[in-house]
Amino acid sequence: METKVNEIASGIYRLSTFIPQVQPGGLAFNQFLIAGDEPLLFHTGMRGLFPLVRDAVGRLIRPEKLRWISFGHYEADECGSMNQWLAAAPNAEITHGMTACMVSLNDMADRAPRILQDGQIIDLGGKRVRYLDTPHVPHGWEAGLIYEETTGTLLCGDLFTQYGPCPATTEGDIVEAAIASEDIAHYSALNPGMGATLRKLAELKPRTLALMHGPAFTGDGAAALRALAHDYDRRALAAAELLNSGAAAAA
Repeated sequence: METKVNEIASGIYRLSTFIPQVQPGGLAFNQFLIAGDEPLLFHTGMRGLFPLVRDAVGRLIRPEKLRWISFGHYEADECGSMNQWLAAAPNAEITHGMTACMVSLNDMADRAPRILQDGQIIDLGGKRVRYLDTPHVPHGWEAGLIYEETTGTLLCGDLFTQYGPCPATTEGDIVEAAIASEDIAHYSALNPGMGATLRKLAELKPRTLALMHGPAFTGDGAAALRALAHDYDRRALAAAELLNSGAAAAA
């Protein structure tokens, strides 16, 4: 395996490792380094990927200079090597929302994490990142995303997941592939609030969508988020109708 490095927006780098064994068709595992006076790594990758990701970061900055570590939710591919990073970067802090810190990170991280409130901003020096609570979107009670304000880049976590090889960046459609992946894996925590959460993210009008499992999309990010919201609304309605028909039959 190799980890490829591509700049997807000014000062934001996609570190991508494609793992072909993930079925069907393989899956890209992406981390994102946001450069600045206080660099931030969004996603760490699994523990086994740490040497590859560390070396990829080393092409951009000295790994020990990393200042912040964040991720979408508490899961191996998002934060499995966080403690290896804390050992490699002595001034680094993990930062996430209150739920993630209280439920998992206060216990599992080797150094106490910094709790962020919804909408709170960290000035990285040249870049500004805003934390956004997105509980259960796409999954995980503690889920949250990062928006980099100066480039209009939304770090999407598992949203828009797609299987198979992919380019580093695209201006093409990413919604149909995400719908197909949802049909295959059912990875989202389907709930009635998903569409509303995605439409709120669309209000940011992101110019770049940085996907954890897929290419970085450049273009009308708001339209893509609204289209994905529409599909989740459709799924939630279908699930509710199925539940209601089952309850009526039981009665």
